[in-house]
Amino acid sequence: MYEANGQQSRDELVTQHAGLVKKIAYHMIARLPASVQVDDLIQAGMMGLLDAASHYDASQGAAFETYASIRVRGSMLDELRRNDWAPKSVHRKGRELSAAIHRVEMRTGQDASDREVADEMGVTLDEYHKILLDSNVCQIASFDMLSGSGDESREHFADDIPDPTAQLMDQQFQKGLIEAIDCLPEREKLIMSLYYESDLNLKEIGLVIGVSESRVSQLMSQAHGRLRARMKSHTQ
Repeated sequence: MYEANGQQSRDELVTQHAGLVKKIAYHMIARLPASVQVDDLIQAGMMGLLDAASHYDASQGAAFETYASIRVRGSMLDELRRNDWAPKSVHRKGRELSAAIHRVEMRTGQDASDREVADEMGVTLDEYHKILLDSNVCQIASFDMLSGSGDESREHFADDIPDPTAQLMDQQFQKGLIEAIDCLPEREKLIMSLYYESDLNLKEIGLVIGVSESRVSQLMSQAHGRLRARMKSHTQ
């Protein structure tokens, strides 16, 4: 892929896009617990950037920044998975939350409210809100992987001949995900849009919609749980 000046080209790509790694790391750290160090994310992201610079092929059509962003973000998610801060109980509660939302919405045919999900889980409203806060990072990482920000997406860019069946399944999943997001309650849909499309952090979103940062975290976790429940048929 690279000729005699290939090493210089790689070095230039890395130098020019080092700021991208920091941007992604600081955006991600805003929703992670204090035990996660931004320097660890940056280090993992730089490895992803180096990997992207080594494997980038402009003839595949993707701009380098787009390609690199996926690899950088994927490397950071890999780092979080390898050093998973959350105890198994948090992951279990996150799955129980999604299952409870699914049962309520199947039974009522409407968006499940905080109170309904709390009652379904057999916990108080305060306990439910604590579960939402604890599971938020797990839900975000899981949602990122489901929506194509992890290893699978990075490998897709590397494939010269994509598998047609895998492509079709991915297209069907993406279509289902878009439809599921569009059917979220308005406030949750707005939060998802501000977070994933406008690149705002939780504090900034809170200022936009007039609630506390912790409430944004709760609503985002609930949105992720709702999406996982509604996308269940696509991930089995």
